[in-house]
Formats: sequence, structure tokens, C-alpha cells
Amino acid sequence: MSEWTPRLTALALLALANTAPWAAGRLLRSRGAAPLDCGATLADGSRLLGDHKTWRGLIAGALACGLATQWLGHGWALGIAFGTLSLTADAATSFVKRRLRHAPGSELPGLDQLPEALLPLIVLARPLALGLLDAIAIAAVFLLLDLAVMRVRHT
Repeated sequence: MSEWTPRLTALALLALANTAPWAAGRLLRSRGAAPLDCGATLADGSRLLGDHKTWRGLIAGALACGLATQWLGHGWALGIAFGTLSLTADAATSFVKRRLRHAPGSELPGLDQLPEALLPLIVLARPLALGLLDAIAIAAVFLLLDLAVMRVRHT
């Protein structure tokens, strides 16, 4: 196995965790689009997370990562954990953005990429065969790639 294999695997899992919810939304449209926050609003009238964070997206991201890690010989559990951690951090980012009064779907470069990349990379560093510097470098590459495809996501 190449020394780059764990790094490329981790980057691919980040891409899957973040692309699968978008693809499921495009494919299924409004079917299964129940929001994670169940429509909850805070005292100030703002949504907890918003309509863009759905159970369908969480399940799609976790399953996509689970299928990938199973196919790569790492078992389902690693991928499901990776996708769930990434999308949990993504939901936390949405919570922060709602508190900052940013509209759902708006982008805050850095905040939209780094938590969802770093959380699974650091928590799962050992089973992914990554060091801390690897996790930081992969998160930086993910940030740059995600910024590069931002326009595609919003079409």
C-alpha cells in the first residue's frame, strides 16, 4: 500500500460525505427531506439549523461513506462513523451560521469546510492511519477543493 493511500482515502470520504447529501437532494427532490431540527425555532424566531440539514442527507452521507469503506476493505462501521461525524460538524456549523443571521445555503469559507473535515479526521485518525499533520493537510486540501466547486453546488 502506498503511503498516500490513507490520505487519499480520507479525502475521498470527505468528498463522499459532503456530496452524497447534495446528490440525494437533487435525485429525490423534496422526498425524504425532513429537517434534522424538525422545524424547531429559537426564542429569537430563527431556525435551529434550517431546511438544508435533513435526515435524508445525514443518512445518504453516512451510507455513502460506509459503502466506500466496505469496498476498500475497512468495514462499514468506519465509513458510517466518518460520514456521521462529518455531517454532525456540518450541522453544528449551520447552527452557528443561523446564530450569526446567515441565510440557509449561504457560504462562509473556512467555517463551512474545516469543522466537517477536521472532526472525522481527528477522531478517526488511528483507524484511518493518519497523523495530526495529515489531518490538517487533508482538511486544507478539502477546503480548497470545496471552494473550487462552490459554484457547481449552487446551480
